[in-house]
Amino acid sequence: MSQPHFVISRVFDSPCDIVWKVHTEADHLKHWWGPKGFKVKHCKIDLRPGGLFHYCLTMPNGDEMWGKWVFREIKAPERLVYLSSFSDAKAGTCRHIMKEVWPLEILATVTFQSEGSKTRVTVDWIPHNASAEENKEFDEFHHSMHGGWTGTFEQLADYLAKV
Repeated sequence: MSQPHFVISRVFDSPCDIVWKVHTEADHLKHWWGPKGFKVKHCKIDLRPGGLFHYCLTMPNGDEMWGKWVFREIKAPERLVYLSSFSDAKAGTCRHIMKEVWPLEILATVTFQSEGSKTRVTVDWIPHNASAEENKEFDEFHHSMHGGWTGTFEQLADYLAKV
């Protein structure tokens, strides 16, 4: 089986420098990050290779979900590459809180491409150091990831309309 990828893209009605800024600053991320219906409870970012974006989302049922990104590459305003994982409050890497079988880490590449006065954001996820069973689960879960990212992108579009 080839390595599974999950890719989603959307065009936003904002210039690239603004879309980059709201992706890379905690004061902005706390207003839109996460699936629709989730609220950001904790948001801290250290934007440098090796730095972290560490966050906590409150789910609609009131439970908390911690996550983190460990930045590998930052090329403003074009590209972010990071390892994404579930986390605990101390930024330790944890397993998915709702799935027994899931890759521990996802290699994420987010690109920002100007299209006139608009910006295309493309997210490409690929399991990192995952077992065959974890890759299979990731590959079969695309529909749910699509729904989560669609909601996240909707919140981003709403936020961009305000800034």
